[in-house]
Amino acid sequence: MTQYYNVEAVRKLFPVVEKMTYLDSGFQTPLSKPVKDALETFIKQSYETAGPKSIWIDRMESTRAKVAALLNAASEEIAFTKNTSEAMNIAANALPLKAGDNVLMVHGDHPNNAYAFLNLKKKGVEIRFIPMTEVVDAASFRPHIDANTKAISMSHVTFHAGHRFNIESVGQLCKEMSLYYVLDVMQAVGVVPIDAKKVGATFIGSGTHKGLLVPQGLGLLYWDKSRTELEPAYLATISVANPPADFIALPDDMAPAATAGRFELGNFNLPATHALGAALDLISEVGVEKIQAHCFDLGDRLIAGLDELGVRLVGPRDRAHRAPHIYVAALPAEEWIDFFASKDVRLSPERDGVRISLGMFNTEADIDRFLQVVKERNASEGRTTKAA
Repeated sequence: MTQYYNVEAVRKLFPVVEKMTYLDSGFQTPLSKPVKDALETFIKQSYETAGPKSIWIDRMESTRAKVAALLNAASEEIAFTKNTSEAMNIAANALPLKAGDNVLMVHGDHPNNAYAFLNLKKKGVEIRFIPMTEVVDAASFRPHIDANTKAISMSHVTFHAGHRFNIESVGQLCKEMSLYYVLDVMQAVGVVPIDAKKVGATFIGSGTHKGLLVPQGLGLLYWDKSRTELEPAYLATISVANPPADFIALPDDMAPAATAGRFELGNFNLPATHALGAALDLISEVGVEKIQAHCFDLGDRLIAGLDELGVRLVGPRDRAHRAPHIYVAALPAEEWIDFFASKDVRLSPERDGVRISLGMFNTEADIDRFLQVVKERNASEGRTTKAA
């Protein structure tokens, strides 16, 4: 297997992976030493000095710039949120949609994207779902667009079977048809390269506790700053262009900030933004393209092993349409999850089996361990372990 980077050195930064076979980064990536150190620095400063807030804010803004660099965006196009769900709701409610308009989505996509838009039904907005197929691209949406279609919202990578949709072709379609384009990259960012400008999205939302390596409680929102007509559904001091110095609200000066800060609300999760800065440094040092290539190779090994065992892969096999790091094996979760746990193999139950989700620290040995556990149980129960 090609050595894209020093995986063994990376593994040392994630101590938990030496205690178990961790194949669950699509749920939550384990804490790394750089992220732990950043959190502990924040706690130490808060404990010892009650907090150098100006330094903390500067550090957060440095992280904002790192997020922008990761997405090929400008710092002023990045807002911090609590999670993907909040980012999707901010985006859905910022679009100038009215009764009779419709939004296209993919059936079976993540519910926290769907609900953000389904909630607009109370305003008379229609939400239309196209079928989820192995390939979703511009051609999938085009037949469903009519004069009242105003937006498309979708995920880049699906959480339940690792589909990787052609988001650039959909972006080109949205540009052609003058549609808003909202993208959920939660299961992609940090592992799959994302270029906001090339994609052409209006909004891109994500949390940070998967490929971005930070514990839950922090999210991101990219906003195309050329779309100045898009304003938040709420307003706070932090989100206006001219916040009052004396903290007395100005009813005649409520213009939103010229930056993505217009979508931020209240105080920030400062320790998490500092942790994200450390995580992004690690991701940048390794390289997203290299992480993707490494996970693709591991995925090839996994697919070959599943074929050998006669276990069906749920979702796309072709690299052109699959995520590099998310795979579902058709092993009934209710029969297998506890067994894997008993063998110190950590993964997630999904709709049609068990999900194996990879990170920058995974190795061929992790894949082989998963396959060996399947083989051993099948052999002990007299099941076939060879594909027909």
